[in-house]
Amino acid sequence: MGAQGQGYGYYRTVIFGAMFVGYTLYYFNRKTFSFVMPSVMQEIKLDKDDLGLITSSQSAAYAISKFISGVLSDQMSARWLFSSGLCLVGVVNVLFSWSSTVSVFAILWFFNGLAQGLGWPPCGKVLRKWFEPSQFGTWWAVLSCSMNLAGSLGPIIATLVAASYSWRSTLSFSGIICVGVSVLCLILIKNEPSDVGLKNIDLAPKKGKKGSADETTLKEFLLSPYLWLLCTGYLVVFGVKTCCTDWGQLFLIQDKGQSALIGSSYMSALEVGGLIGSIAAGLLSDRAVAKSGLRNYGNPRHGLLLSMMAGMVVSLFLFRVTVTPGASKVWILILGAVFGFSSYGPIALFGVIANESAPSNFCGTSHAIVALSANIGGFLAGLPFSTVAKYYGWDAAFWAAEVTCLAVTIVFFLLRNIQTKMGRLPKKSD
Repeated sequence: MGAQGQGYGYYRTVIFGAMFVGYTLYYFNRKTFSFVMPSVMQEIKLDKDDLGLITSSQSAAYAISKFISGVLSDQMSARWLFSSGLCLVGVVNVLFSWSSTVSVFAILWFFNGLAQGLGWPPCGKVLRKWFEPSQFGTWWAVLSCSMNLAGSLGPIIATLVAASYSWRSTLSFSGIICVGVSVLCLILIKNEPSDVGLKNIDLAPKKGKKGSADETTLKEFLLSPYLWLLCTGYLVVFGVKTCCTDWGQLFLIQDKGQSALIGSSYMSALEVGGLIGSIAAGLLSDRAVAKSGLRNYGNPRHGLLLSMMAGMVVSLFLFRVTVTPGASKVWILILGAVFGFSSYGPIALFGVIANESAPSNFCGTSHAIVALSANIGGFLAGLPFSTVAKYYGWDAAFWAAEVTCLAVTIVFFLLRNIQTKMGRLPKKSD
């Protein structure tokens, strides 16, 4: 078929565009309540406990749903999963705009969380089917930038619409747009090249017989030591990153004598560094894969992953030790950007590696398991971490995060050449 080259390019562009727009809307509609909270509170009396109940109900549902969705994405059509989740998110937002009581808000936001979990796992599945291993990391990282886009523009758009109309209009408009785009996504996204008459991409490592990856059983897959090494690494990296995003501002203001402006500027620098780090991690690690190919022992992405994790440890240490009330404001922002770069990079890489190292029949499940570990890390960065800070001070709490990160980096370095092909290895034919 002479048009095959052009066919892949056309479908990749259309499918990626649909998923990018779709996931931007997923993320925007995950945060709409946070964006319009001040307007809601002017109309309806809500105290801190009410706000906590509404947001926590969503977080709990999201963690459960993302795990289930990852497993489901291996069993059913990714395009249907992605599109139906987006449609459900839109419907929930419209219903939310008609409601006025805390209990209904909490129930609806729980359903929003359940629907939100259906978004990312199908994206990973479709990307893996449509892009070669040497491009997978880059497109994964670029797609994850849809969250940064929604997170940075979302508050401005939501506030402007709420000011011009009302918070109810903001939620109903964004909900209706979600439903419309979900129909487009269902039409435009294709699960794999063979759905449109193109040849599927062979994702197996160069050695070994094709098809052997599919023979892996669930037990063999779950007993892979590498899966649990990734889980441990992701739990710690995501937990430490969450410590800095949740508590970094307070640490700067309460312990380091900095102003609230510097605290919020540090957070912005961290996010900008994170955006650059995600894309750099995808591009540079894809280059390593293109050079040496995926193998059964070790992964070409490990070198970059380890250097970024080491960067987290160093920037955390410098943040804790060198920031004083008289420290240079520019230096604080540089540390924030470096930490963001070094932490968001591994977060992108853990997802990519979990997806590509798993047998093709378990790639969604693999990502679901490591993502669940990350959510546990995020949870530990909340109450347990703040309890340490309460009794021993912020400095001791951040020191504990730093040492944990260092320990995991060392373990990862020592085990960097273990079997990375999860499940059964292909029979030796070489």
